[in-house]
Amino acid sequence: MASRIRVLGNAVRAPSSCIRIAARAASTTTPPSSSGQTTVPPVEPNHEPGPSTSRTTHFGFKEVPLEDKETLVGSVFSSVASSYDLMNDSMSLGIHRLWKDSFVSSVLPRLPASLHQNPNSPTTTPRAPFKCLDVAGGTGDIALRILDRAREKFACRDIEVEIVDLNQGMLDEGRKRVAKTLYYNTPQISFTHGNAQSLPAHIEDNSIDLYTIAFGIRNCTSLPAVLSEAYRVLKPGGKIGVLEFGKVTNPLFRQIYRQYSFSFIPIMGKILAGDSESYQYLVESIERFPSQPEFAQLMRDAGFQTGQLREGKGGAWTDYTNGIATAWTGVKA
Repeated sequence: MASRIRVLGNAVRAPSSCIRIAARAASTTTPPSSSGQTTVPPVEPNHEPGPSTSRTTHFGFKEVPLEDKETLVGSVFSSVASSYDLMNDSMSLGIHRLWKDSFVSSVLPRLPASLHQNPNSPTTTPRAPFKCLDVAGGTGDIALRILDRAREKFACRDIEVEIVDLNQGMLDEGRKRVAKTLYYNTPQISFTHGNAQSLPAHIEDNSIDLYTIAFGIRNCTSLPAVLSEAYRVLKPGGKIGVLEFGKVTNPLFRQIYRQYSFSFIPIMGKILAGDSESYQYLVESIERFPSQPEFAQLMRDAGFQTGQLREGKGGAWTDYTNGIATAWTGVKA
């Protein structure tokens, strides 16, 4: 894996001083039992407002006011941004790199090779670039993988990736990373501060060839809103690729994985990043995300054409490592 990617996803910005208070307030975890099972609140849609109730959503295992989630999630990623790559490698034992490579190779189509032009005597009309939008991709991991694959596999440099993220700390980390690459100060990659649920106005309808969001959508307040925006900006025939943590399919492996997640990952966060509360939230957010068929149905509800509601070739999703991570794909009709 020549490039690097985030496993936990990105979200929104908030002052880093808020992190411990916000995350600790949301830490109402029920740890795994001795049998390895974890008591997890059911995944439910946001509550609709009633005569005497306010709208709420989940932040990990805690219900919070709908308008507070972005600030709480933002404080998490402001806290972990500088140690993000180290923690991703440590938590996944480096396997996240394989997931991301496979994901990018599956969503990026074969592209025509670029032809070098002499800028002093151009002989051909410049080709319109293949436009990609990588949402919640602040650190640049997926974007750099896309650009590397296009260049190395297809000899294509007529491709541009715009990264949109709502957390400034993650965007800053991405800019540092790009400065070390051959894409520095080129139009092939750009960074934009923006919200996945309401993309910046300059991203027009029917303007994007490929939309990706990796390990970020579960941190968004409204999944339907994110998917609706993706559908809006994609061209007809454009493709969406979502990489996220899934539901482990093997019962025995699921117990081991949950025990590892709830017992080991927060401790590792404390040792390596000095922050166990943020990683406790991240583990809880994985548990609250919909199952593979449930999320595939959400994509269909947004208007995307998918494969059949099953895993594998011809299906709507592909599982990695027994479902620890899952890639969903769809096409705008």
